[in-house]
Amino acid sequence: MGDEELAKDLGLLSALTIGIGTMIGAGIFVLPGVAASTAGPVVVVSFVIGGSIAMVNALSVSELGTAMPKAGGGYYYVNRALGPLFGSIAGLGDWMGLAFASAFYSIGFGQYLTTLLPIPGVLFLSDIQVGALIAGVVFVGVNYIGAKETGGVQTIIVTILLSILALFAIQGWLSFDFGTLLGDGGLAPLGYGAILPGTALIFVSFLGYAKIATVAEELKDPGRNLPRAVIGSVAVVMIAYAVLVSIMLGVVPWPELSQTAPLTQATRVAFPGGLAGIAVTVVTLGALLATASSANASILASARINFAMGRDRIVTNWLNEIHPSYATPYRSILVTGAMIVVFITLLGQNIEVLAKAASVLHLVVYALMNAALIVFRETDPEYEPAFRVPFYPLTPILGMILSIGLLAFVGQRELLLSAVFVVAALVWYFAYARRRTENQGLLGRHVLNRQEEFPRAVVNAAATVAPDGAGEEPDIPTTMVALSNPRTERALITLAAALARNDGGRLLATHVIQVPDQTSLTAAADQRERLPETSEQLLADAQTDAADLGVPIETRTILSHQGLKEVFDAAHEHDIDRLIMGHRGTRLAGRRAEGPLDELLHEPPCDVLVLDERGFDASEILLPTAGGYSSDLSAEVAKALQATVGANVSVLHVADNPTSGREFLQNWVADHELEEAELLIETGDVETAIENASAGRTLVIVGATERGLLSRVVGGSLNISALDDLDTTVLLAERPHTRSLRQRLLGR
Repeated sequence: MGDEELAKDLGLLSALTIGIGTMIGAGIFVLPGVAASTAGPVVVVSFVIGGSIAMVNALSVSELGTAMPKAGGGYYYVNRALGPLFGSIAGLGDWMGLAFASAFYSIGFGQYLTTLLPIPGVLFLSDIQVGALIAGVVFVGVNYIGAKETGGVQTIIVTILLSILALFAIQGWLSFDFGTLLGDGGLAPLGYGAILPGTALIFVSFLGYAKIATVAEELKDPGRNLPRAVIGSVAVVMIAYAVLVSIMLGVVPWPELSQTAPLTQATRVAFPGGLAGIAVTVVTLGALLATASSANASILASARINFAMGRDRIVTNWLNEIHPSYATPYRSILVTGAMIVVFITLLGQNIEVLAKAASVLHLVVYALMNAALIVFRETDPEYEPAFRVPFYPLTPILGMILSIGLLAFVGQRELLLSAVFVVAALVWYFAYARRRTENQGLLGRHVLNRQEEFPRAVVNAAATVAPDGAGEEPDIPTTMVALSNPRTERALITLAAALARNDGGRLLATHVIQVPDQTSLTAAADQRERLPETSEQLLADAQTDAADLGVPIETRTILSHQGLKEVFDAAHEHDIDRLIMGHRGTRLAGRRAEGPLDELLHEPPCDVLVLDERGFDASEILLPTAGGYSSDLSAEVAKALQATVGANVSVLHVADNPTSGREFLQNWVADHELEEAELLIETGDVETAIENASAGRTLVIVGATERGLLSRVVGGSLNISALDDLDTTVLLAERPHTRSLRQRLLGR
C-alpha cells in the first residue's frame, strides 16, 4: 500500500495544549529552585526575558509554519532555505536538543518520584537518577508501542495542571510575604548581572511552542490557528511563570527553596495544617504528570524530525523503519532512548547541564530559522505565508541576535558540549549526507545563479558546501487521480496515464477514507487494520495498472472527516498540475460523499478533469467548444490523446451564423494545433447539437464556460442532465482562473 496521510484535524485548543503542556512542566515544577540559587529573587525577570526572546522567535515560527505547514518544523524550514549543510545542523541539533530535554524532564520526574517512593541508589547513580532512568525507559517504551497522547488527552492533562497551579497560586498568594521575597539582600542579592545567566538556564522552559510547528500538517486552518497557538502558548506560560515563581519566592526564602522539588516545598509551607499533606500529594502527582507529558512529547517530536530528515536523505531511512506490529519508527525511538539513558547516567547529577545543553542547541536552531525566514522573503517569489511577522526585517534579525547573544551566558561547559554536536553535524554532512541529498537550498541556488552579484569567496563557499546531486530539480508534471470506486479505477488510471505519457509526467493516486466525526483521525490511523480493505486493494490495482501502462505512480490513503474536500486540499498541498476524478454515485469507504461537482464550485487548485462512470475509450473524441480557459484545457487533453492513443478528434462549434462560426473554429483549431481534427459547425440548441454529434463517438470532452459552474451545472448554458442522458462517456474539464465568487456561482 502507498503512503498514508492524516488530514488536518487538530484544532486551536489542541495546538495550544501541545505547546503549554510541554512548557509548563519544566518551568514550574523543576527549575525554580536551581534558577533562584543562580540569580536570586530577580530570577522572575529572567523568566520574563526568556519568554520575550521566545515570543520574538515565536513570531518567526508562526510565519514559517503558515507558509509551509510541514512535519519536521524548524529543520524543514532551515533545510529548504539555507541548504542541507545548515539543515544537518538544525535537524541533528534539534534531535540532540530534544534528547537533552527529555533527559531533563526525566530527571524532574525522578525528583518528584523520590518524594513519594523510596528508591535506592545503584552504584554511582543517585536515587533521582534511578527514578529518571525508570521513567525514561517507560516513556521510550510508550512511544515504541505507539500509545501516545491524543489532542483530547493532552487537553485534559493541561486543564488538570493549570487547575492545580491555580489552586497553589490562590493559597500561595494568601501566604505571600514581601519580606520573604526580598530577604536580606533585596531583589538582586547576587547582582543584576545574574539575570541573563538565569535566563540561559531557564530558557529550556520555553521550548514547547516550537513543537506546535511539527504537527502543522495536521492543524486545521494553519494560517489562522498556528500563529494563535504558538504566540498564545508563549504568552500564557510566560505570565504563569512570572506569577507562580514570584509566589514561590514569597512563600519560601530563595536560599532555602528546594532544588529538587520546589513546588512541593512551597505547597507544604503555603497550605495550613491537615490540608498540607493532601495538597503536597496533589502537587506531586501533577508534577509527575507534567514532566511525563513533556518527556513523551519531546520523544514524539524527535521521531517526526527524523522522518523529515530521512525524506531529504540527511539521515538514513533505516532509522525510520516502521515496526510491523506497532507501526512506529521503532529504530529512531530506540536510538533517541539510548541517548536519553546516556545523558541521565552521565549528566543526571547536574540538572543545569541538561537544561543548558537543551537550550543551547535549540537557540542555534532558532537563529537559523530566523535567517531562513529572511532568505525565503528575499529569494522565493512563491513564498506566501498566511501570517507575516511585524516590522520585517527587524523582527527576524532581532530573533537571531537575541538567540545567539544568549549563548554567551550559558557557561563554557555547555557551550563546549553543544559545539561538539554542531561539529559532529558538519562531519556527518560532508561524510554522509552530501553524497545523497539533492536539495541545494534557496540561498545556495540564489548565489550560484547570480555569481556576478556576489564576491568570489561567497560563490566559492556556496559551491563548496553544495550537495553532490545539487541543481535544479526537473519540474515533472504530476497528475493526481482521486480514486473512490473500483469500477472506475481502471478508466481513471488509463486516462491519467495517457496524459502523463504525453508530458513525461507521473501519477499520484489517492483514496480518501471518510472517518466518522465521532472517531479521531489519529485513532483511526492507529487502528488502520480495521479500515476498509477496499482502500489497499484500490491503490494496489492502480499501481498495477500504471505499471502496465508504463508511467511512474505514487499512492496515498488520506483519512478525513471531510470527504472529497480533502482531495482539493491534497492537490494544493502536493502542488498538483492536474486532478482527475470520477463522477456519478461517488462513494468513499462505503459512505455517500459530497459530489465532486459541488467541490468545483470553489476555485479549483489546478486543472480538473471529471470522468463519468461509463468507462474510458478515447478512440473517437467529440470536443464542443465556444472558446475560453477551460476549452483550452479540453484542447490540450484531446491533443494529448491524439498523440498517445491515436484518437480521432472532431471539434464542434454551435453558432448562429455558420460562416462566422466556421471562421472562428478554423482559427481556434489552428491556435490549439488540432489541424487534423474534423470540424463540425451546427446551429440551434447547444445540448441538441452535442447529442446529435456524439452519436458514434466514444468520448465527449466538455469545458466549463465563462458563465461559472453553478449556472452551467444547474440550468445555464450546459445542463448536466443533458450530458447524463448521452450514450457516450463524458469528460468535464475545468481550468482555474481568477473570478469573483459571484462570477463563479452565477456567471456574468
